[in-house]
Amino acid sequence: MKPLFITFEGPEGAGKSTQVTRLAAALAGAGVPHLLTREPGGTPLGTTVREVLLDPALTIDPFPEFLLYSASRAQLVAEVIRPALKRGETVVCDRYSDSSLAYQGAGRGLPEALLRDLTREATGGLRPDLTVLLDLDPAVGLQRAAARGQPDRLEQADLAFHTRVRQGFLALAAEEPARFLVLDATQTPDQLASSIWIALEGRLN
Repeated sequence: MKPLFITFEGPEGAGKSTQVTRLAAALAGAGVPHLLTREPGGTPLGTTVREVLLDPALTIDPFPEFLLYSASRAQLVAEVIRPALKRGETVVCDRYSDSSLAYQGAGRGLPEALLRDLTREATGGLRPDLTVLLDLDPAVGLQRAAARGQPDRLEQADLAFHTRVRQGFLALAAEEPARFLVLDATQTPDQLASSIWIALEGRLN
């Protein structure tokens, strides 16, 4: 059984964390060695960077914002993801490089070519085998996020920004339909989990 690198993407409030947890339970039930991680985070450096990036009291310009995400990503790939894949473990990551293309590219307006070049250097070219995109109207997603409590720095951005982010994700999925599984995030958690597992089973085997 080939170890896979699986990522989850989507706008705020799409339910990624819930589906990551559901997928982990399904992998465990099937006896598939696996590791869960997230971006930014997953390492001591990444956890510190996450606190900075999501701090609502901070103002961060788009390019340093991207560089912080890239630093966290480079550390995560080197310290966690590549070693796990080498051990034969399937890796499930809550966000990865597509988030930078959507948030700092489509959302913030940074040049896509620059983002892709620096991301390639940061990750050594490591790309997911499968990316689950939970698609959701950003207005609905922000309402869901607000219901969780105090919005973080990204959640505080205006609706126009989050609309561009969603469009960025959908454009990426259209470019690589073989890698992306696009699902309507208004479905129930059970429906989403079932669709994800059906798509994954064939790849695992």
